[in-house]
Amino acid sequence: MRSVNGWKQAVVAVIAFAGWVTGAQAALEIGDKVADFVLPSAEGGKEGRFRLSEMLARGPVVLYFFPAAFSEGCSLEAHAFAEAVGEFTAAGASVVGISADDIDVLKTFSVKACQSKFPVLADPKMDVIRAFDAGMRSRPEYASRITYVISTDGVILHQYTSLNPGGHVARALAVVRARARLPVSR
Repeated sequence: MRSVNGWKQAVVAVIAFAGWVTGAQAALEIGDKVADFVLPSAEGGKEGRFRLSEMLARGPVVLYFFPAAFSEGCSLEAHAFAEAVGEFTAAGASVVGISADDIDVLKTFSVKACQSKFPVLADPKMDVIRAFDAGMRSRPEYASRITYVISTDGVILHQYTSLNPGGHVARALAVVRARARLPVSR
């Protein structure tokens, strides 16, 4: 019996260590209610203010966290979201990105990577990143790559965590299409 328990403990330790090394964490769960927040935003190179509750009043929000503007994966992900904005809009949803980058960096990123199609939010103090449990464990100065779909009443409908930028757009789009009862595939 001891060897079985010892084996189970070793497996749990390996899984926990693997999560720490890759930056994986326990994101907020489906059904959790999120708090409203306000952050500086950049869209089309212009600075503004973003309030989650105002965006939710218009429809569901796809809120995605990314590690760093202009890194290869983050630029690919932003471009993919920008290309799909029309599809999200058709399903009644808005797209918003958040990183710990400062607003000046994000003003340029909003034009180049986001193609001026959606706002990106600056959270250099990481208050919102922490509130959404979106900090990267292995590099705490960065957000991890997590995508949430939030309903109009502020409840998480979907969350997807992967440092690989592929899959975030397709999964979020499937959720908002299903919610809007639109076809899931093109």
